[in-house]
Amino acid sequence: MPAPDTITTSQLSRLIGLPDAPLLLDVRTEDDYATDPRLLPASFRRDARTVTNWAADYAGRSVVVICQRGLKLSQGVAAWLRQSGAMAEVLDGGFEAWVKSAGIGTLLRPDHIPLRNNQDQTVWVTRARPKVDRIACPWLIRRFVDPNAVFLFVAPSEVTAVAERFNATPFDIEEVFWSHRGERCTFDAMVEEFGLESEPLKRLALIVRGADTARPDLVPESAGLLAASPVTHVPRRSGAARRSHGALRCLLPLEPRCRRRDA
Repeated sequence: MPAPDTITTSQLSRLIGLPDAPLLLDVRTEDDYATDPRLLPASFRRDARTVTNWAADYAGRSVVVICQRGLKLSQGVAAWLRQSGAMAEVLDGGFEAWVKSAGIGTLLRPDHIPLRNNQDQTVWVTRARPKVDRIACPWLIRRFVDPNAVFLFVAPSEVTAVAERFNATPFDIEEVFWSHRGERCTFDAMVEEFGLESEPLKRLALIVRGADTARPDLVPESAGLLAASPVTHVPRRSGAARRSHGALRCLLPLEPRCRRRDA
């Protein structure tokens, strides 16, 4: 039986990627992290030795703390977080248990995660007036890579210049790393490069690919996503409102559907 204030790998796996998922804090030592630098999806690295400096930042938040085996480091950090007002649990068995039980596509490869700014955010930039791929990619990043990510939507001719000026990572434009690759779209590239090739996300990638590349016959849901995508082209609305409106309408019903098929 798990100890008090712990969460099992199976329980956590059902929460990752959902809108109300807990924050995940990876407090493994530098030596343990160097041995396997992969991360649980959407997790943040934190130094357990300085927990007294940052514990208050998570007051009122739901947090899961991950160390190598779920022992003293995560137990101590979670206790500090709780006394600072967070709802903190420890991952039972830690990172090692997750690797053994969580399955393929449930560990994030850090190789291509952009550097964070001084507010602990990754910053991304793409063309304004987003449609399918430019809605799906921010959704994936926020849910599985960086919950704090910032997205800038600018005139197509200015994407490269804005990326350079504001230290942002460009995506879904030609001749950059995060772009279409043959018949596969940018969402496909992100799922692959981040190592998020779980069966539900691979199925979702197929839906997005069919809608984004005008091949709605790939899977039945692609036609529905393509038909819904014009809701993102609401005039005189902010990029944030447009993204929120479109993503919630188009993607939220699809990811749980993909999960259910994998059950």
